[in-house]
Amino acid sequence: MKYDKILITGGAGYLGSVITQSFFSRGMVEKLVIYDNLMYNQTSSMNFSHQKNFEFVYGDVRDKKLLKKYVDEADIIIPLAAIVGFPACERDKELATAVNYEHVRYICELIKDTDKKIIYPNTNSGYGIGEDGICTEDSPLNPISHYGVTKVNAEKKVLGVGGISLRLATVFGSSMRMRMDLLVNEFVYKALTDKYITIFEKDFVRNYIHIRDVAHTFMFMLERYDKYSGETFNVGLSEANLSKEELVELIKTYIPDFAITYSDYYQDPDKRNYIVSNEKLEKTGWTSIYSLEDGIEELMKTYSILISDLSSKYRNGFPLGYGNRT
Repeated sequence: MKYDKILITGGAGYLGSVITQSFFSRGMVEKLVIYDNLMYNQTSSMNFSHQKNFEFVYGDVRDKKLLKKYVDEADIIIPLAAIVGFPACERDKELATAVNYEHVRYICELIKDTDKKIIYPNTNSGYGIGEDGICTEDSPLNPISHYGVTKVNAEKKVLGVGGISLRLATVFGSSMRMRMDLLVNEFVYKALTDKYITIFEKDFVRNYIHIRDVAHTFMFMLERYDKYSGETFNVGLSEANLSKEELVELIKTYIPDFAITYSDYYQDPDKRNYIVSNEKLEKTGWTSIYSLEDGIEELMKTYSILISDLSSKYRNGFPLGYGNRT
């Protein structure tokens, strides 16, 4: 199956780089446009410059005139552009709302009453602290951070135009635009370099998913878009609902020479603590390809390459001069 024209906002980021690679490797697209402001000065999109059907647009999603031009030309939109995570969104809530919510709302306004397709990456953060114990797609959404609020509100707009929302577990694995602030990625890095990890609230449970399985899920849903239009799916590994303690102990089986300290001195501001059910997605015939163990081994190799340049550039925080080249 081939698609005419795909637009990925934020496509030069951690997830977008891998999704773009998946489209090209499968020969699934006639034209693919990455729309990104390169807020971290990343160069990941250079890897696609040889593709005849690739276009890069340097643009801010708050620029409605420019965004409209490329939405109007697209058949499929994947809105990835976001201020990601609790700290960055709390630091500038106005910016987070504009990027995470308003740009998605505007896209949905433009594509309503058309046959354009949209698949949205939400997050398990919408479930809040998981008061019901096991979170399914029918569980109430009760986000406890501004990041979660913006993502939940954007999801409502996407579902309102018949789009598909993928509620992603905590993503791990390597990308051309690497991130080290995600829990598995960060813990493996600290085990290799710092040789110690301090764990706060060790019993908090999260679900996990490999970044290439996320990309695979976007392809899977595009191929079945008409069937699942207007639906939400949790996307994670059912065997990887793990506490922080279980995660770090698993990492220790691969990297034995680091110390673990459990502490009650500090409380993690991110209070997410829940088991996520991925049964609905699995019933569609979807299967994962990569395990958590695969991801740990992959990250060990990745960090052996990046070890000389493991710096804040691989952490999603609040960029200075958002929207400007520096």
